[in-house]
Formats: sequence, structure tokens, C-alpha cells
Amino acid sequence: HGSPLGEEEVRLTKEAYGWDPDKQFYVPEQALKHFRGCVERGAELQAEWQTRFDDYAEAHPELASDLRRLIRGELPPGWDAEVPRFHASGTMTATRKSSHAVLQWAASHVPELVGGSADLAPSTLTVIEGGGDVERGEYAGRNLHFGVREHAMGAIVNGLTLHYLRGFGSTFFNFSDYMRGSMRLAALMGLPSIFAFTHDSIGLGEDGPTHQPIEQLAGLRAVPRMRVIRPAGANETALAWRYAIASSDHPSTLVFSRQGVPTWNPAAVPDDAIELGAYVLRDSFREPDPPDVILISTGTEVHICARAADLLEADGIAARVVSMPCMDNFAASDSAYRETVLPRSVRARVSVEAASTLGWHRWVGEVGETIGMHTFGASAPAGALYSHFGFTPEQVAMTARDVVARVKEA
Repeated sequence: HGSPLGEEEVRLTKEAYGWDPDKQFYVPEQALKHFRGCVERGAELQAEWQTRFDDYAEAHPELASDLRRLIRGELPPGWDAEVPRFHASGTMTATRKSSHAVLQWAASHVPELVGGSADLAPSTLTVIEGGGDVERGEYAGRNLHFGVREHAMGAIVNGLTLHYLRGFGSTFFNFSDYMRGSMRLAALMGLPSIFAFTHDSIGLGEDGPTHQPIEQLAGLRAVPRMRVIRPAGANETALAWRYAIASSDHPSTLVFSRQGVPTWNPAAVPDDAIELGAYVLRDSFREPDPPDVILISTGTEVHICARAADLLEADGIAARVVSMPCMDNFAASDSAYRETVLPRSVRARVSVEAASTLGWHRWVGEVGETIGMHTFGASAPAGALYSHFGFTPEQVAMTARDVVARVKEA
């Protein structure tokens, strides 16, 4: 299909239709009449629809107002006035569980939020409680059971979003590969579709390398317009859902963990953390002066960096911890703001993410180090895997000491 028909094939086609083969750019009167009739029929259908809608609006004024709002692409007024905030605690909570709690809040304020999972709802925790199910002949529910059809799920989510709803679809992060085509089209069209993934790293454990994502974060970050968000705890998770629902011209990929993480003090997580893309979660004992080293991380590895910072500061090394939930947003943020988070004067930097390191060298620079995955994972408990692959406070602290020494020698 990559070649034109050619002059002879065009002549034969015209002859088959009974047209004059020598006439160029010719539209037969019959065809012209047909297409002009389509315009007239369209006007009639529009007038008929408007009459029906006017009758509906008279009978159901509030519902009609909601429908007009949806068509305008607006969210309910004040829907995000009170985004959930989670108090700091010693309890380790998986961000997929925090996501479930936030989803219930969002669904209660945004009635057009609908979606589901590709046969993994009990694991991804994406059921809207009390929302009912969409079934054959029953379309009032808000939960869709897509089955093991990841690509179709992505396409359906895009269709829901195109028709004024806020659609989301969910599965394990490794299975995002099966729906890359529909996710890429969402980005190409600038649709605010929401793709919510769980089991985001080797931390999913014994299911092993067939289920453990390695290259997916880097791959999706490379998609133009796609915003990939990997929250470090419950408060970033709440802000991630708010950001995704409020978006209007790009899709969002939300990436949640299976294993637990601490809940950071909400005062340490700025309200615009996702919009900014990265922020200083914890500064060094030398604040406001620059630190000796900056530890940059996302998701479940942020708390590992925080514990590594404790080890470094016990040795007198001033360590700043930066959470970077959305790399693309940080790259697009104001250069002056980026300088406050990652000052150029601090060349000692270490990035930590249990995934491919592709893309991280931009932030750590030539003398910095990246701690990540360079092989596929393995089947073992999450803690054993994190220790085996070097995602421990001790390993991060040791790498940071080496980088600090290297910078001093340079």
C-alpha cells in the first residue's frame, strides 16, 4: 500500500465505474448530490438531537447541566478542594493500597470517573466501591472488567475519554507492553487517558522476571506528551491521581508498588509536587548551604535514600534527598526552580531507581552514579531481591561516599 495506483489503474477504475477516463479531478453529479445530501441529513439529525436534549433538560435540569459540563470538558467545581492527606506513620503501606483509598475519594467527587482492570482488579485495587459493574444490558455501573485484553483496554479507555468521561485502565506494570500501541495513540491525540499500573519493580517478588518490569519506565518516559508518575508514598499518590484527573491535553501513567513504603510528613510534600516533577523531600544538616551529595530517587527507593542519608550524615557527609515523581515535568519546569533542587555547584549526585538507568545520566552528570537494574530480575522475596541487586541504604551510602571522594579529587 506504499505506492500510488498509477495512471493506467486510475483509468481502469474510472472505466469500471462508467466514468469518462480522460476527465481529471472529476466528481460525477451523482456523487456530489449524495454528499450534499449527507450535509442535509446531518443538519436534520442535529436538530432532532437538540430537540430531544431540550426536552431532557426540562425534565432533568441537573443531569442536563452535568452533561453540558462534560461536553465542555470541565470537572465538577471544587472537586479537588480537599485532596486526601495522610499523616506520617511507621506503618509501611504499598502505594497501590494508597491509590485504592484515593480512587474512592476521587470517584465520590468526579462522577464521570470510570474504569477497571485487565482481569487483575483484586491485585491492582482499582475497583470503585459501590460503583456497580458494567455488564451486558447494564451500563449504569462504573467498573469495567476488561478481561485479559490489555490493548483493547487501552483503546476502550481512550474511547471513554474521547466521549467526555474520565477513563482509566489498570494492570501489572510489566503488561503495559501489551497496550503500548493504544497508550502511544493517547499521547499522539493528546487525550487525558489514565493508565494506572501496579507491581512496579522487582519488588513484586516471587512471580519473577516475567512479571518484573525493568525497561518500562524508561520506555514510557520516552513517549512524547506521556507523563509517567511514580509516587514515593501515600501523599504523592493522592497528588498523582489529582494531577491525572485534572489533565486535559496529555495522558498520565501512574505507577504504584506492591510492597510497602513509609508515609512521609504531608508538610514535606508540596501541593504541586507532581506539577514540579521533583522537590527536596529532606535537606541536609548543612541547610541552607549546599549539601555534599544529592540522592535522587522515585517511588519505593526514596525511603532507601532517606535511610542512606542517615548513614552519610553520621559520617559527617551532608546529604540531600530529592524525590522525582515525574521526570518529564521536572525537565519542563523553570530552570531557576531546577537549580534550587539540583544546584550545578553540587556535582556529587546518585540516582536510585529499581529499573533501567536510561535517562538518569542527565540528572547525575558526568561524575555522578546511577544505581538501577542492568539485568532482568529473579524469583525471590522483595527484600532478598533488593539486597541482591544493591538497593539498600548501605549500598547507596557507599556509592555516595565514592562519588563525594571522586568530586573532591577532580
